Amino acid sequence: MEPEIGKEIRDIALRLATVMESDHDLLPHLRAPIPVPVLVDALAPAPVREPEPAPVREPEPEPVPAHAPVPAAPGTAQPQPPDLSADVLSLRDVVETCARCTLAGTRTRVVFGEGPVGAKVMFVGEGPGEQEDRTGRPFVGPAGQLLDRMIEAMKLGRGDCYIANVVKCRPPGNATPVPEWTVACAPYLERQIELVRPRVLVALGTPAANFLTGTTLGVVRLRGRLHRRGDIPLVVTYHPAALLRDPGLKRFAWEDLKMVMARLRGV
Repeated sequence: MEPEIGKEIRDIALRLATVMESDHDLLPHLRAPIPVPVLVDALAPAPVREPEPAPVREPEPEPVPAHAPVPAAPGTAQPQPPDLSADVLSLRDVVETCARCTLAGTRTRVVFGEGPVGAKVMFVGEGPGEQEDRTGRPFVGPAGQLLDRMIEAMKLGRGDCYIANVVKCRPPGNATPVPEWTVACAPYLERQIELVRPRVLVALGTPAANFLTGTTLGVVRLRGRLHRRGDIPLVVTYHPAALLRDPGLKRFAWEDLKMVMARLRGV
């Protein structure tokens, strides 16, 4: 079809050119002959351009709410939901007999957590260490002693705070908690937070920060600003063990603790 249309256009252009050259009176406003190629170009249909495809953009990930459950690793079996009691003491009894993950076979003691209901601050670490596993109390080793001094620097006492961990049993070799252990313990910590109702939550280290914020970001990215878990203010800072390894981080932790103090003053 296109070659035939082009031939017809060229024939029309030749006839117009002939008319204009032979009869100037008929078209007085066209005194100069128009070159045939110009007429052909003028009458030729404009080329049809296919629309360029819109650029494909990777969709933005949906924000994860602060109370999002911790996802299990692929292939990890989801344990049955535990019986969550209506008060802290009854919940402790439930956790003491927990066998929802493999840590139940390697622990010495369950480290449930300690502190008052309605605590001013609730500190959440990642898991018990050797001394915590032996005594059944959270943060009693060298990292716990530093945490005590941090609390004192905030003009608080340990009795003003609730102290717990993401996992309630010591990981072998103080390993970072894996999803199997975190998922198993998640309902217990969720219920602890609901029952304690602290004025401010403090995540100590990356595992606790990931659990409480529902993100996979590290402390460096999460600290220095206020988060929320539901309606409870949340501050992320370094674990005391990290501060013992690198004392240069203490000044950043102090800035984070000052944010906690400001929230307690209602600032």
